[in-house]
Amino acid sequence: MQHYGIEIFKELDQSFEEKFLEYGKVLSFKKKETPFFNDELSKYFYIVLKGKIKSFQMNLENAKEQTLFVYRAGDMFDTLVLLDGKPHEVLYEVLEATDILQLPMKKVREWLRTNEQFNSHFFPYIARQMRHAEGLASDLSLYSTSERLSKLLLQNMNPNDDHYYQLLQNLSKTEIAKLLGTVRNVVERHLKELESQQIIENQRKNIYVKDVKKLLENSEQLFLN
Repeated sequence: MQHYGIEIFKELDQSFEEKFLEYGKVLSFKKKETPFFNDELSKYFYIVLKGKIKSFQMNLENAKEQTLFVYRAGDMFDTLVLLDGKPHEVLYEVLEATDILQLPMKKVREWLRTNEQFNSHFFPYIARQMRHAEGLASDLSLYSTSERLSKLLLQNMNPNDDHYYQLLQNLSKTEIAKLLGTVRNVVERHLKELESQQIIENQRKNIYVKDVKKLLENSEQLFLN
């Protein structure tokens, strides 16, 4: 199997790797494509091989979106459906050309019950997802948009942050706004403020931090307010 540099594939012994080959199917999607239809998420479990897919909620009255999770190489979904078998009412969109491994949900549930290799990777991953959801809820409730943006820029630089490290690379300002639960013009205003302070260099689809110390100081002051 082509490992794609993903941890779970590197950890498989040959017999379990053969099961992935037997039951898995690689699917490819283009940017902006809607990847799933009907009840596919109840029948199949997915592992991202490369690219980015986001899950999100939308207010149909005002079209405002909140990104819940951006799935990248090594991420798995839908873990909630896998665990409780109930529908998960979220939307998905492909953010860049993406390959995913499709596996039958019944087979993955069987591995969850019987395979120690899969369990040793799956349950820590679930814990990370729960921590991410908890952090998102807290940030949206407790901090302003400017505070959340500063925090996001710092997380994007942190190689120890499994979810956010280099997440903003090639991400549009519109998608950054959806990560923060706001709109593009608000994000652009805050980025201009940081740029005027010589803290960042704001380019079309990349944001470069020029002064990490100032950004840290800025963030510390914001969180103390």
